[in-house]
Amino acid sequence: MPAADRKKVALVTGASSGIGFATSIELAKRGYVVFAGARRLEPMARLREDYGVNIFKLDVTDLQSVKEAKSYIEKVTGTSYLDILFNNAGQICTMPATDVTDKQVEQCFEVNVFGAMRMVREFVPLLINAKGLVAFTGSIAGVNPFPFQSTYTATKAAIESYASVLRIELKPFGVKVINLITGLVGTNIEDTRDLPETSLYNVPGMEESFEENRKSVTRNNPTPADVYARQVVKDFENAKLGGSLHLYRGKMGFLLGFVAPLLPRTIHESTLIRSLKLDGPFEYIKKKYSSGTIA
Repeated sequence: MPAADRKKVALVTGASSGIGFATSIELAKRGYVVFAGARRLEPMARLREDYGVNIFKLDVTDLQSVKEAKSYIEKVTGTSYLDILFNNAGQICTMPATDVTDKQVEQCFEVNVFGAMRMVREFVPLLINAKGLVAFTGSIAGVNPFPFQSTYTATKAAIESYASVLRIELKPFGVKVINLITGLVGTNIEDTRDLPETSLYNVPGMEESFEENRKSVTRNNPTPADVYARQVVKDFENAKLGGSLHLYRGKMGFLLGFVAPLLPRTIHESTLIRSLKLDGPFEYIKKKYSSGTIA
């Protein structure tokens, strides 16, 4: 089918709330045939009812689910084209590196990294046919050493590296790649788990700091998800081969995504420790374990 005779097609993962939900709406408003996938259908009902978005169950950690998504899109559109693949599905993990379990690590990497890689691999024929775009919801966490976010930051750093290589590999096919290094955006992504009772970090003052870490986005007047969506859909439409790979979006996206990592490491670390109210707890830990051994 000639490009002029078809509507452009977009697929958004993790579309049940926040960035994915808002971006699906924005794409629909701009005339795209939108497919919004998530593990839960109920929260996406308004996308279908109010905006005509095609909603369907999608688990990016399940290869069969991803393959079925590809077949579903081809069946509904009657074509083998995908103009935009927005890898947005994400899993938060706020837990000290010394406490995080194998299961928590596996889940975070399965959703944030392996799921995105799986989506790209399975949908690349459709993207090549359309000379389309692959976009990732990256994060300032991928370039900042946020305490108690080691697992999550590792996944976002991995996506940054993956996107940078993917961009080169897909260039000869005419497929564009961008990574949205995202700052503070108003979503409901939050890890509500408490520190384990056995944690080495269960010391006076740490509960307040841990809460500050979890609430750091909502307490800093984040960019509304719909405002963020309007910006990134514009980015999708303006993307060019050889254009920018990393785009800094959301509140403090450029400051924390580009500027902060340029600071001397000691200044960068001390600033994060102060902002998350870790000075007191860390001093307590230092004194507690300055002598003797851990049982």
